[in-house]
Order: sequence, then structure tokens, then C-alpha cells
Amino acid sequence: MSNNEGKYNIKAVSKMLGIQPGTLRAWERRYQMVAPKRNESGHRLYTEEHVKILKWLISKLDQGFTISQAVSLLENNEQMEQASNEKVYDGDQVAELTDKLLDALLQYDEVKAHEMINQAFSLFTIDKVLIDILGSLLVRIGNMWEDGKITTAHEHFASAILRSRIGIILHSFPHNAYLPKVVAVCGPGEMHELGLLIFTLFLRRKGFEVIYLGASIAEEDVDEVIQIVKPRFFFMSCTMKQNVEGTLQLSERLAREYEDLYVGLGGFAIDTLPEEIKGKYHPHILGAHKEQWDEWIKNRMVNI
Repeated sequence: MSNNEGKYNIKAVSKMLGIQPGTLRAWERRYQMVAPKRNESGHRLYTEEHVKILKWLISKLDQGFTISQAVSLLENNEQMEQASNEKVYDGDQVAELTDKLLDALLQYDEVKAHEMINQAFSLFTIDKVLIDILGSLLVRIGNMWEDGKITTAHEHFASAILRSRIGIILHSFPHNAYLPKVVAVCGPGEMHELGLLIFTLFLRRKGFEVIYLGASIAEEDVDEVIQIVKPRFFFMSCTMKQNVEGTLQLSERLAREYEDLYVGLGGFAIDTLPEEIKGKYHPHILGAHKEQWDEWIKNRMVNI
């Protein structure tokens, strides 16, 4: 039987996908993402391709997207056939997409940049896009700017585009009231907050309630936030090397004055510290990868 022939009724599809028939009908009416054929009795018949598309949409819901966002990704993705076949994409494809996104950003091509980001989210999980694509891109842009290979205008344009997309996702995840509260802020003098945004999304995906302060927060205000919120985790990001000393000093003070507070440090400037300094601040350094973040948090959650 051809993949284009209807073979599953709505009850079978509902059972396969774990969603109610009424939900399927509502999606079809509102978004027209599949058009099941009808048999002689007027009942819906879904093809293999319909089921693949629906499975793909549900996988996006599991990642935190709304159904309207998932359908939008589907409509904007020219490679949906590849994604629906659930092929495994290797590092070369991630690197190629990252390069195309970087090129669009450096050409000030906002439309193309959003197209590349849409394609990334439609092909990969949220975590993979945030860490492997956007995260690595932030490091590259930061390095290029520090080395004088791109202008401040390039850096600001790229930051604005990426911040807007990350910000949309940031508030879409519910938090678990049983998990400890978290504060996330840029280190003293630090204005680059995209890396902190990505880490905040990582935390929100895990269910933490994150009070995101971003950049330009006075040190005395940090103490007020801690006293009011009473977080168990306090994370700081530092990208620029000239801000490292102030960030490290603040981390020492907070760890000393708030005994129940776990202070974590991340960002390019922290990750590239000399080994002797890293050793001194090892308990606070989160690491540069998702696996290291997971391990850092897990080791401290056992004491909470």
C-alpha cells in the first residue's frame, strides 16, 4: 500500500499519538496542516505521511512549543520531509546551518536570519539549537568582535536578532514550584547577556523558576534581590575579560555572606581563565557544555 493512501481512522491515530480525536479535529480545522481523505462513509482516513507530520508536531509540543508555533515551524521549513523521516543529523549539518546563520547576521539580512533560525528549530530539539547552534554562534561572534574582525554594529545587530528569538521561548515554559528559585545576572560591568539567556532557557527547560536580571545591575541591588527572593542558586555570566576580576570578587563575597546560596559562574571569559585561577574558583565554575551544567546542578541539588 502506498504511503499516500489513507489507512488509519481517527481512533487509530488518536491511540498511536496519545491525543484525543477532538484535538485532532480542532487542529485540522484551525491549521489545515493535514487533510485526511474520507471513505465512503465520510470517516477520516490518515496516510503514513499524515501520521509522520502529526508525530513531528507533537514532538515540538513536548519540547515546549505551542501548537501554533509548531505549525509555523512546519510551514516555514523546506526540509520537512527530512525531519518527518526522523533522520539523524550529524555535526556537519549543524555547522553548515550555523555558518549560514552567521553569514545572514553579518550581512544584516534579518529575513534570512529568521529563516535559518526557523529551519534550525524545525530540524533539531530546542536544547540542540540553543547550545550547539546559537550558543556556539555567540562564542564565534564574541571572538570575531574581540579580534577586530567584525564591527560593533555587527555584534549589536546579531545580538538583537538572537535575543528576540530566545526571549520568545524564555517565557513559554512552566516552572516547578518544588524546585529552588534561581537568580541569573550578568557580572559587574558585563553588557553581553545572550549567553546568560541561553543558560536561563536551559534552567527553565528543567522547571526552575528563574528571576532573570540581565545586564547593568548595581551590586547593591543584587543583595536586595537575594534578600527578597531567597534563591538557592545565583548564576553570573561574564563574556569580556576586563570584567572577570569584578565577577570573581562578587562571587567570593556572595558565597561568603550567604551560606545557603550556591554561586555559579559561566561565560566565555570564565571558560578561558588560566588553569590556576580556574582551580581556585572550581566550585563555582559551571563549565561550557550542557552535560557539565547538568552535573554541576545535580551535585548541589542532593544537598537541598
